[in-house]
Amino acid sequence: MSGPVTDTGGGAARTSAAIRVLIADDHPVVRQGLRTYLGIQDDIEVVGEAADGVEAVSMAERLEPDIVLMDLKMPGAGGLAALTELRARGVAARVLVLTSVTERGHVLPAVQAGAAGYLYKDVDPRALVQAIRAVHDGHVLFAPDAAEAVLGADAAGDGRHDDRGLAALTDREREVLVQIARGRSNREIARALVVSEKTVKTHVSNLLMKLGVQDRTQAALHAVRHGLVAD
Repeated sequence: MSGPVTDTGGGAARTSAAIRVLIADDHPVVRQGLRTYLGIQDDIEVVGEAADGVEAVSMAERLEPDIVLMDLKMPGAGGLAALTELRARGVAARVLVLTSVTERGHVLPAVQAGAAGYLYKDVDPRALVQAIRAVHDGHVLFAPDAAEAVLGADAAGDGRHDDRGLAALTDREREVLVQIARGRSNREIARALVVSEKTVKTHVSNLLMKLGVQDRTQAALHAVRHGLVAD
C-alpha cells in the first residue's frame, strides 16, 4: 500500500504560463520517472502526485492543475472512477490517460467519462510532452490503437443517427464544431467568428444535443470521424 503522497514543491522556477500537471499512478517508480522528465521541461510544472483515484480527485480539486496524467489501474478507486468523479465535481483539469492497459474495451469508457487523451506507457517521452501540450491547448489526442477503438465502437452502432445529427446542424453550428475539433476555446471561437461567448455557448449546447454526445471531446472525435477536420 502506498504511503501518503504529498505535493511536489521546489525545483526550478517556472513562468506563470507553465502547464500545471498532476501525476496519478500507484507505482512510485513511474511517478518519479515522470516527475523527473517533466520537471526539466521549461513550460511544464509538476504540482503533485497521487497514488490512487481518491487522492487524484482530492488533489485536483485543491491544486487546480491544467492536466491530470491518469493511470487506469490503481488500488481502490481507479482511473475510470476518478474521471467520473472529476466530471461530477466540475473539476476543470483535462485528463490524459497514461496506462499500461492495452485492452481496447477500456478506451471508450474512459472517453465517455471525460478523458481528453489516451496513451500507453510505452509512449516516447518526447511524444508524451507534446501530448501534454496538445491536450492543454484543447486538442484531443489518442494513441492509434485507442483512436481505432473509439471510432470502431462508434461505427459499430447505428451510423444513421450520426448522419442525422450532422445534417441537423446549422452552418454556424458546423463552423463551431470544426473549431472545437481544432482545440479552440469558446473565447477563441467567439473571436474567430466575431460573435459573443454567450452565443458560442448556445451553439455548443445545441450541437452537443443534436449529435447526441456529452462533451466537447466526443464532439471533436465525431468531427474527425466524419472528415470535417482535414488535419
